[in-house]
Amino acid sequence: MQTDTAPLHVALVIGSNRHGRFGPVVADWLLDRLRDRDDLVPEIVDVAETDLPMTMAPSPEATAALASVTPKLASADAFVVLTPEYNHSYPAGLKNLIDWHFTEWQAKPVALVSYGGISGGLRAVEHLRQVFAELHAVTVRDTVSFHNAGGSFADGRPKDPSGPDAAAKTMLDQLVWWGRVLREGRAAMPYGG
Repeated sequence: MQTDTAPLHVALVIGSNRHGRFGPVVADWLLDRLRDRDDLVPEIVDVAETDLPMTMAPSPEATAALASVTPKLASADAFVVLTPEYNHSYPAGLKNLIDWHFTEWQAKPVALVSYGGISGGLRAVEHLRQVFAELHAVTVRDTVSFHNAGGSFADGRPKDPSGPDAAAKTMLDQLVWWGRVLREGRAAMPYGG
């Protein structure tokens, strides 16, 4: 069987929209990891730049907001979701973005990167796994998490990059494997979720 080795289009979802958020720092580091690879082509979807209403009702505002984000999610072969942990879970803005979409996530892999205090955002990751399972997406096993994130970065880079770099490589290798297999599967047979 011939494997499709064309680069995967990956939507990097920055999941926080709080004022003063730390997400862009982690996202910049992560984008460097994505761009270093020949098998991934990243595109950013930033919750802070997505003005989706919270009411889930059709409206001109919703239509305009969806026009800017839905094509990016629909054309992605895979996703990397970057989330902070707020109150033992992930942010409302990220949940809103996820909930406005359904088929865009189906039969595609999702890698999870988190940051936060002592837990490093891992509780948010566990909640996201449940949500993405309901949406018929596949979350990859390995993650990248930054514990006490503000103190672990200096000048926009991890103070000790060896652990995060190794974790990112493992996670992205898994994402590529799942991304290729699921892309071939969707091409061979429409997903019936």
